[in-house]
Amino acid sequence: MNAAALPLSLAVIAGIFIAIQAPTNALLGKASGSPVVAAFISFVVGMLALGAMVAISGGRVFAPELKSVPWYAWLGGFYGAFFVAMAAFAAPRIGVATMLTAAVAGQIFAALIMDHFGLLGLARQPVSVERIAGALLVLVGAVLVRRG
Repeated sequence: MNAAALPLSLAVIAGIFIAIQAPTNALLGKASGSPVVAAFISFVVGMLALGAMVAISGGRVFAPELKSVPWYAWLGGFYGAFFVAMAAFAAPRIGVATMLTAAVAGQIFAALIMDHFGLLGLARQPVSVERIAGALLVLVGAVLVRRG
């Protein structure tokens, strides 16, 4: 098996789950009257699921090494919370496909910048014409999905 096969497969499955998460959180948002409440419920369920996985895997939530990570490493939950609340708000208004293609376009442009400059501890991967063209094609795809 190719070394990239498992991470690529898991990424595809995660993408499927993200697509399913948006409308299910929209249902919670509609019932509660708030996309923030929907995101909160989503994160409580996610926290419980991750807690079970940590317990099963023997993970160390309070590892001493965590004290040495930079302050911005602790902000991942904030980004996820924003995305989940935004998805609960946007999905019923513009559709899941449009919301996700726009989000993916934003992710790709941010990723190109982070890769190019080696931000947040990443290995540098310079921007190329091909990579920019691929990102622009995703952006065009987002526009086409919205128009369709």
